Amino acid sequence: QVQLVESGGGLVQAGGSLRLSCAASGRTFSSYAMGWFRQAPGKEREFVAAISWRGENTYYLYSVKGRFTISRENAKNTVYLQMNSLKPEDTAVYYCAAEYLGLAYAFRGDYWGQGTQVTVSS
Repeated sequence: QVQLVESGGGLVQAGGSLRLSCAASGRTFSSYAMGWFRQAPGKEREFVAAISWRGENTYYLYSVKGRFTISRENAKNTVYLQMNSLKPEDTAVYYCAAEYLGLAYAFRGDYWGQGTQVTVSS
């Protein structure tokens, strides 16, 4: 089992950047694919990005491709989501998730963090 804690959310103007971090507990972090989901008010949770457990494969929601970058640092048990050129429609609670030996393109998430709020003002 793994526990996840997100940080880095906040309020930013359109066009700005934020970097979200997700710190994971446990000694087997490198065996988990990691990903990010988001949920905007009144909408369903949607997949944003994922990275394979080895880090060699990534997969993105089409609308964030070229603006967001997911990366991981296994030595620090941490996954990041660098968000650039933010838009008001990116406003949501962002959740980190982990899946044991998961695949980036089929990421579902078995373990979840508590979420961090990202608000992009126009």
